[in-house]
Parts: sequence; C-alpha cells; structure tokens
Amino acid sequence: MNAPRLSQSAYGAANRALGTPRSIEGAVLTQVTGQLRAATAPDAPFPALVSAVDANRRLWTTLIADLGSSDNALPEALRAQLISLGIFVLRHGEKVVRREAEAGPILEINAAVIRGLRGDPVGDPVVAVATS
Repeated sequence: MNAPRLSQSAYGAANRALGTPRSIEGAVLTQVTGQLRAATAPDAPFPALVSAVDANRRLWTTLIADLGSSDNALPEALRAQLISLGIFVLRHGEKVVRREAEAGPILEINAAVIRGLRGDPVGDPVVAVATS
C-alpha cells in the first residue's frame, strides 16, 4: 500500500470514530445540557450553575459564529433562526447567573436543538448527564 492510501485509510478510520459534525455537535450539546440540568437541581451549589451556564455560553458562542459563516451549509433562514435562539440563550444565561431567571428555557431550547440534530423533532431526547 502506498503512503497516500495508507494515510487516507488511517485518517478515514479516525474520522469515522469521531463521527459526523452533526453527531459531534449533538454529543457536545447533550453533554453541556446534562451539566446544566444537574446544576439546576435544588441541592446543586451555585458555582456549579455558574460553571454550567458558562459552558453553555461558550458552546452557543461557537455555534453562533459557525452559523454566521458563509461556509455554513444550512439554509439562510434556518441559520438566522438559530442565531436568534442563540442570542436569546446567551442573554437568558446572564439572567440565570444573576438569579433573575430560571434555566428552564435554555434547557428546552437545547433539547429542541438536540432533537433536530438527531432528526427527531417531536421525540423526547435522552439528555445524558456527562460529568467526565
């Protein structure tokens, strides 16, 4: 086997192991949403909530930047709607940290996006609490 084929074979296997961009986005969003859900438990310490809201903020900031890119293949109208949701999530997260609002709307939006990434817009996602 020549070097280019060997490298294609090796990188192809690595790419399959990582998953598609859509599945990776879904996995990260599921992890962050699980962290946020756990941090909203009545007995959860406030610093855990701040950390979870921050992780969600960093994720949505990255998603918004990607959605705003001309390289993004999603339809323009859908990109605009997702950017609007992202801006709401960022602003609402600030209110949660200031204890002016509950995290419920963020959890609902994240869950809806997870369902969309899974291709199940009406199903109830299993949001794993990933603490690793």
